[in-house]
Amino acid sequence: MKEELLELIKERGYRKGDFTLSSGKKSEHYVNCKPVTLSAQGINLVSTLLLECISSDVVAVGGLTLGADPLVTGVAMASDGCLWAPDLNGLIVRKEPKGYGTGAWIEGPLPLEGSKVTVLEDVITTGGSAIKAVKRLRDAGYVVNRVVSIIDRQEDGEADTAMKLAGLELISIFKLDELTDENE
Repeated sequence: MKEELLELIKERGYRKGDFTLSSGKKSEHYVNCKPVTLSAQGINLVSTLLLECISSDVVAVGGLTLGADPLVTGVAMASDGCLWAPDLNGLIVRKEPKGYGTGAWIEGPLPLEGSKVTVLEDVITTGGSAIKAVKRLRDAGYVVNRVVSIIDRQEDGEADTAMKLAGLELISIFKLDELTDENE
C-alpha cells in the first residue's frame, strides 16, 4: 500500500524544476499532493496510512484548509469501524476567522475542551501551516501533541526543529528523498 501511494505521488504530484514554495523558499523539487488526495485511489491509500499514525486516545483530526481538507475527511471516513481509532471527527481550521455568523476559526463537530486532536498536513516544509492549525486548536482548548504529514520536504531539519519547539511530534509517511530517488 505504501509503495503504491509512493508511485502515485511520483506520477501525479512530483515535478523537478525551478519553483518558489509557499514558504518563499526556492526549490528544484515541487510536491503537490492534491492530484493524489483528491482522487479516489489516492485518498483511500493516504487515509489508511495516516490513520495508522493516529493514537487511540485521539477523538478528532484537523488541519489548515485547503491542503488538509481531503485528509481530514478521508481519515474521519477511514476511522469508521477502526478498532484503535474509532469514529474520529474531522476539524477544518480556517486561515482567517469566518467573516459572518459566529466568526469561527474551526469548522466541524467540535469535541469537548481538553480532547486530544492530531493535525494532518499534506506537505511539510517549515512546519508553519501545521503549527498555525495547532495554535488555533490549542487556543480552542484542545490538546495537540502530534502532526502527521504525507511528505516531509526535509528542509535542513527546519520542520523538525519548529515542531520540537512547539512541543509536537512529527510523523511523516515519506521523506522528499524517497520521491526523488536521491537516497539511492
